[in-house]
Amino acid sequence: MHSLRKKQPKSPVLAAALLVLSLSGCQFAASGQNAQGVRLYDQGQYSAALQQFQQAIASDPKNPDSYYNLAATTHRLGKERNDRALMDQAESLYNQCLDLQPAHVDCHRGLAVLLVETDRPDRAFALLRNWATSQPQLADARIELARMYQEFGEGETAQKFLEDAIHQDGNNARAWLALGQIRESAGDYQQALQDYQRSYDLNSMQPQVAERIAAMNRQIVSGVGGVTASGTRLAQQSAADVSKGRY
Repeated sequence: MHSLRKKQPKSPVLAAALLVLSLSGCQFAASGQNAQGVRLYDQGQYSAALQQFQQAIASDPKNPDSYYNLAATTHRLGKERNDRALMDQAESLYNQCLDLQPAHVDCHRGLAVLLVETDRPDRAFALLRNWATSQPQLADARIELARMYQEFGEGETAQKFLEDAIHQDGNNARAWLALGQIRESAGDYQQALQDYQRSYDLNSMQPQVAERIAAMNRQIVSGVGGVTASGTRLAQQSAADVSKGRY
């Protein structure tokens, strides 16, 4: 995600979980419609994707991923068209998703982004704080709250929430990755490298983290600090898709 403070964030990516086919009946139909909608979304055919996600909800009204996908696509269209009515509709859909699945990470993130984009950052922070308070056992809630604080320039507070997340779940690759980013930005390169390595050990399907580890090792050997172009790429890409294990 690009900076919530200075740039327009990327629209939330579509939930990967819905690509897993359900067992049978209405759930099976909804899964296929969601999968087709994801393909259309990836091709930039947002209106066509919207129709698929609407059909998925009609097939299985209890599937939170369908509501998330419809919300994310409506959100994208609302931003592109500068249409407040669509943004309001997306907000309602995000909330419906959370009614069905209160711990839905992508819906929390998408709704928080929308609230910031519509000049309600206080409500975005309140949303994530309430989530962290109501489900204290979830590391993801603290990771998302840390993301918000980091985006608004409060790195020390973000680090505190990430340390809390790791205390809850020491095997959370996203939390270690996020902590590494914050420590790197603060100039603590040796500790950041250890955090990145820990994240990669927990989830080796993170090529951008492997690149960052290699780049930092070269920097440390040469005695050069700072964030390279690959570091910027890591920060942007890793924030984009939690469903793929990225911060």
